[in-house]
Amino acid sequence: MRGSANNSAVFGPNGLIERVIFQMSAAHKAPRTIVFYLLPHFTLIAFSSAVEALRLANNVLGFNAYSWRFVSLDGENVTASCGLEIAVHNSIAVERSHLGGDKHPTMAIVCGGRNVERHNNKAAIAWLRESRHKGVALGSVCTGAFFLAQSGLLDGKRCTIHWENYPGFVERFSNVRATTGIYEVDGGFYTCAGGTASFDMILHLVSQEFGEQVPASICDQALVERIRKHDDRQRLPRSIKIGTTNPIILKLVEKMEATLCEPMPVDDLASYVRLSRRQIERLFRTELRSSPSRYYMELRLELARQLLVQTAMPVVEVAIASGFVSQSHFSRCYREAFDYSPHEARLPHPTRSFQVPPSRRDPLLEKAHHFPAERHGQLA
Repeated sequence: MRGSANNSAVFGPNGLIERVIFQMSAAHKAPRTIVFYLLPHFTLIAFSSAVEALRLANNVLGFNAYSWRFVSLDGENVTASCGLEIAVHNSIAVERSHLGGDKHPTMAIVCGGRNVERHNNKAAIAWLRESRHKGVALGSVCTGAFFLAQSGLLDGKRCTIHWENYPGFVERFSNVRATTGIYEVDGGFYTCAGGTASFDMILHLVSQEFGEQVPASICDQALVERIRKHDDRQRLPRSIKIGTTNPIILKLVEKMEATLCEPMPVDDLASYVRLSRRQIERLFRTELRSSPSRYYMELRLELARQLLVQTAMPVVEVAIASGFVSQSHFSRCYREAFDYSPHEARLPHPTRSFQVPPSRRDPLLEKAHHFPAERHGQLA
């Protein structure tokens, strides 16, 4: 019963007739094969969301329009970042041999996750290059774009990557046109930011081939309330993230985030919103329990932390990219904020966790969990 309802939704009031005609024409076409290359510590949610979207597409259409294979470098099982082990179908070598035969794939998607920069491999890059040369579309989920960019395949292309990896990515790959949307499509390259965005990217792929009604029915099956566009935001609205709807605060924070490498003086920020310095300082104290300069500093130090962890940039370059004019000042501010130096940030510390800046903490949670009192060292 449920399958009939789905097909009626897709094929209209005369769904049965339309469906038979559609399936007869599609029966002569081989399934579009998607190959998922799983890197060690790949993100499960991004991988599984893409596969489930393909499965549901087949279910809604009533025939196997898509098939998929899982691939690893050596053909061995791959462990996701959550610890779940996934069995694969082929090694890179076997998959490469399929490029000239009946098992030729339609698309190859690199599934990244943690420590993606450590898994650069010449055999995998050669396979991807040959795949693209033979007309196979290339894609990535989560940090998979880093792998493609590292191999030079994304040079001059528009792509996206998870927001947490974005700062390091744009610093390292200046030839790539990185955006902050949830997915991008550019000349046979499909990249998405990870998480559930891979579901939206596959919906876009399905809509290109079967029209808008099929993705709509997939969303009904998956209990997804809407189909997101490629340029939808990756993160929660700024008002939710920082805990205020004050339009002046939101405008100031947006300006701060856009000028982290070249911080504006507080007086200039005040002029930007046509208020006095004293007025914006009062607003920040009331809304964010912080001063503008301290909040600005926290944003810059968060950027620095991401660059230190995700890139091999020298500390002095990280300091400059974060808006500091001297490495010594940067190191002093960093240590005061995180209780360890920038150099120590790159050492393996399994028990270390990122400390939420005082101005970002929920006052109710702070009371419940007894966060230590804020240190009032001068960071500005």
